[in-house]
Amino acid sequence: MRGTGKDGGGAYAGFAAFVHARQGALLRSAYLVTGDRQLAEDLLQGALIKLAERWRRLTPQLPESPAGTGADLAEAAVRRTEVERALASLTTKQRAVLVLRFFDDLSEAQAAQILGVSIGTVKSQTHDALRRLRVPLAGYRVAGKEA
Repeated sequence: MRGTGKDGGGAYAGFAAFVHARQGALLRSAYLVTGDRQLAEDLLQGALIKLAERWRRLTPQLPESPAGTGADLAEAAVRRTEVERALASLTTKQRAVLVLRFFDDLSEAQAAQILGVSIGTVKSQTHDALRRLRVPLAGYRVAGKEA
C-alpha cells in the first residue's frame, strides 16, 4: 500500500481500521468455507490485497462490534470444535452456502450470485446441509429454538 501522496500514510488509515476491526470475522468466514486454516489465510490475504487496491473508491460502513456474552470459554471451545467437525463433514458447496446464508447473512439470491449458481441450487444445498448437521449438532440452541 502506497502512502506517498498528498495525504501520506493517511490514505489507507480507513483500510487499516477496517482490516483491524474485521480480520477475525473475515478469517472465520474463509475458514468455514474452505475448512483449511492455511487456505483460508491465503484466500483472505488475496481478497484484502484486491480490496486495498480499490479502497479509495469504496466507502464501507463498518458494523458495530458485537458485545461479549461472557460465555464460559471452555464450553465455547468444545462447541466450536463440534461445529467445525460437523461443518467438515459437509461438501464444499454445502459449507459455502451455509456460510454465505447464515454466517454472512446473505439472501438466497446474493449467495446464488456469488457462487454462480441458481437460487434453487442454493435452496437445495441449504436443505441438504442443514439435514446433515441436525444429528451431530442435536441439542444446540439456534436462534432461540432447540436445534
